[in-house]
Amino acid sequence: MERRDRIILQKVLGEIDIAQKMMGGCTLAQFKENEMLMRAVGMTVINIGELVKNLTEETRLTYPQIPWKAIAGFRDIAAHKYQTLRMEDVYETVVSDFPSLKEQLEAIL
Repeated sequence: MERRDRIILQKVLGEIDIAQKMMGGCTLAQFKENEMLMRAVGMTVINIGELVKNLTEETRLTYPQIPWKAIAGFRDIAAHKYQTLRMEDVYETVVSDFPSLKEQLEAIL
């Protein structure tokens, strides 16, 4: 794996950590009541997707178990269709998907 891709994956891990820390143990209801938190976590989702888009094709093909295309696609929805973005989906992504993604990326690195 290229050094550049390692740096990108480390940055993705950093964004995951930030999102998880911001969320703490809040419930979906608490999340949806906090406009600043929703916007901040939405931005981390955008950042992660943008980072993933910058990975080399070689790295993406080497680790097909990671849904690179879905991650980048979610970024596009969050960035370009923010008004129709379901905050339930953002919450579920951080709570349910980020922990396993974090484990997979740590194993790669």
